Amino acid sequence: MKQNNIRNVAIIAHVDHGKTTLVDQLFRQSGMFRDNQQVAERLMDSMDLERERGITISSKNGSYCYKDNWINIIDTPGHADFGGQVERVLRMADGCLLLVDAQEGPMPQTYFVLKKALAISLPIIVVINKIDKPAARCEWAVDQVFDLFVKLNAPDELLDFPVVYASAKQGYAIFEPEESGSTMEPVSEMIVRHVPPPSGSPDKPLQMQINTIDYSPYLGRLGIGKVVNGTLKINRDIAVARRDGSISPIRISKIFRFEANRQIPANEAITGEIVAVAGMDDVNVGVTFTDPDNPSPLPLVEIDPPTLAMNFIPNDSPFAGLDGKYVTSRHLEERLRRETLADVALHVEPLTDSIGFRVAGRGELHLSILIEKMRREGYEFQVTRPQVIMKEEDGVLLEPYEELTIDVDEQYQGAVIEKLGKLKGLMKEMSNENNMARLIFTIPTRGLLGFRSEFMTDTKGMGIMNYVFAEYGPYAGDIINRVNGVLIVKEACTTVAYALFNLQNRGRLFCGPGLKVYRGQIIGEHSRPADLVVNPAKGKKLTNMRASGSDEAVILTPPVKMSLEDCIAYINDDELVEITPKAIRLRKRG
Repeated sequence: MKQNNIRNVAIIAHVDHGKTTLVDQLFRQSGMFRDNQQVAERLMDSMDLERERGITISSKNGSYCYKDNWINIIDTPGHADFGGQVERVLRMADGCLLLVDAQEGPMPQTYFVLKKALAISLPIIVVINKIDKPAARCEWAVDQVFDLFVKLNAPDELLDFPVVYASAKQGYAIFEPEESGSTMEPVSEMIVRHVPPPSGSPDKPLQMQINTIDYSPYLGRLGIGKVVNGTLKINRDIAVARRDGSISPIRISKIFRFEANRQIPANEAITGEIVAVAGMDDVNVGVTFTDPDNPSPLPLVEIDPPTLAMNFIPNDSPFAGLDGKYVTSRHLEERLRRETLADVALHVEPLTDSIGFRVAGRGELHLSILIEKMRREGYEFQVTRPQVIMKEEDGVLLEPYEELTIDVDEQYQGAVIEKLGKLKGLMKEMSNENNMARLIFTIPTRGLLGFRSEFMTDTKGMGIMNYVFAEYGPYAGDIINRVNGVLIVKEACTTVAYALFNLQNRGRLFCGPGLKVYRGQIIGEHSRPADLVVNPAKGKKLTNMRASGSDEAVILTPPVKMSLEDCIAYINDDELVEITPKAIRLRKRG
């Protein structure tokens, strides 16, 4: 493999604009698989959570061959909550494919990831995807992308960006919207033509920075990065420069190249290659492998600070230890520390006033994905209500603000605008087209906690909301996220249909009959502001008298099913979410 024939490309886009589907098609059509080989849909989304939610959570590497060129693909997360990964992996790329939906145009996360790419002056190839949609607006989408480049102060040489049109789902790409196509070859052609080969010299001392962490059940932790200078060989003594500035000797035992989504062993990696390496047990993001005789660590990546924090504490409910495999604070600490090695956007510190840990991240989704991963691994713990991270400058209290973009049917826009006004949202733009309204607000991060479920109710599930961190601004004052009280269980019992039937008039229920509950557990939302203590096991008094009115059938309204994110956003400061491998419960503190 020659350095001039290598192309390292990151694919960046808003959530659900088709990054992973595009990668699938590039791999399939490059001949990386046998004709009779079973290949999964969304090949690069290897985590269960990614397949369930249809989003990319962690960055992945893959590659394919096009003519005489070796193209390394870096699939990046589209959600701003995982932006810490985008900032890191762009260091491995020499160019970017920016995917934009032909109907929706650039969205908030497009703005976010493009800003990161332009900050390091990467050449951009724009791919207008989903051109097979009936409402596709190709020329409009290109104009919107150009406006976005101008808005982000892109340098003049990047404003004349190449454009290719594609339908990743149908498996074809074309250079002009009116053409017809049958393969993805135009995308590969654009990459070879417009993305430069990696810079760096094989004659210089070794430099390779770890940008991503993978795990192998046989080899342990694997560090993934690009060889910036020099050549990396197995079983040769090298030095590692750690994040704290210390330098120590190590030896690399395995090197893996990427072929499609597989890792293939290799004896060496030349300048410009993206590889995974094994041999350092405590490898973490940001370390540099370098020459022991002439150590020259690469500069660390600047990561945006976290904006949201919550406490992870050991479970002390009456049902503690029934489901989980890992239940102590030591287990929690070990798992959270391990996560910070791979995710530098996550900050963990022990609580000073009680047992547990304060975990700070980029947003609700960032933290809830971590909680869900831990839950599936057998951890049992409790979390508090998320708190935004304030900061003080020149005696002025500042809080994080988000830029919120809402696409909604015109008939619902009034209700949405009214609710966001109460949450201190300030409208910046409003446009209407085809009976759909696009509203852009600046709103405190606090105002968005728990807003998604209300928004879905107000818009009958037809609205789309996306937000991205904008800036720190002045403290906006008190925001009331939840008006209603809750229904609290009086004593440990098993819920009974008759009791729940009588409680339906008092509010919304979160659970059905036949469920074991304990004192202090929250089983519903009260219809009034105050909390109400209830007995969900109160049975019907039995007599031998019969009456036409009292013997009616018990008809229960289906309980409200709350997801993990809903629960986290719902609770108040005096409440907790209890998380176990088998259940998610709400409870009062103490």
